[in-house]
Amino acid sequence: MMVSLFDQFMSPTLFNIPLIVLALILPWLLFPTPSVRWLNNRLLTLQNWFIIQFTSQIFLPLSQNGQKWAVLLTSLMLFLLSLNTLGLLPYTFTPTTQLSMNMAFAVPLWLATVIIGMRNQPTAALGHLLPEGTPTLLIPILIIIETISLFIRPLALGVRLTANLTAGHLLIHLIATAAFVLLPLMPTVAILTSVLLFLLTLLEVAVAMIQAYVFVLLLSLYLQENTYGPSSTRLSYS
Repeated sequence: MMVSLFDQFMSPTLFNIPLIVLALILPWLLFPTPSVRWLNNRLLTLQNWFIIQFTSQIFLPLSQNGQKWAVLLTSLMLFLLSLNTLGLLPYTFTPTTQLSMNMAFAVPLWLATVIIGMRNQPTAALGHLLPEGTPTLLIPILIIIETISLFIRPLALGVRLTANLTAGHLLIHLIATAAFVLLPLMPTVAILTSVLLFLLTLLEVAVAMIQAYVFVLLLSLYLQENTYGPSSTRLSYS
């Protein structure tokens, strides 16, 4: 029976009931709950240290209005990080390989940053569509280009996360299949392939963490672009 390589990205079902909801809820159950004791255990201490370091790096350049998003973006970072890493375990499903789910995260959050910019400082928000010092003949063309670039942002967010995770899963699947097939024929080559598979798995763990960080980092940059104060420097991120 021939099985497609992309069957691993299909949402699993049990009695025709999609299990993607279970895959989305399970990571939240794995996080350690806060303790009322003065001294926390090592796992909880490590989680708190990670959250503090992440928030200090992401939200330091943001204004006071932008820092109100700290809870939302930190929760999103932990959620994506847990989904990406748990999806590398055998016989698991990675919801973040679904473009529809990633776009469901990217579009509303990107749209919220744009609406905040249009509501609080419409002149500055619209000023991003036309760089300062643009020649008169290039004004219509640049406005069209910047507008297209603005609307491509959520698509780039979702496609980047989906493509990186999908490519990694496919590579692991192909190399693991090759190692299994070569084991009875060429054991030495199969061992070398297994070593390559181990190194690729370590790389994919790093990619899973980095992609979750990049997703939230770009959202914070979009937020910074639309919430900077009057004395801040104008920034532009594509």
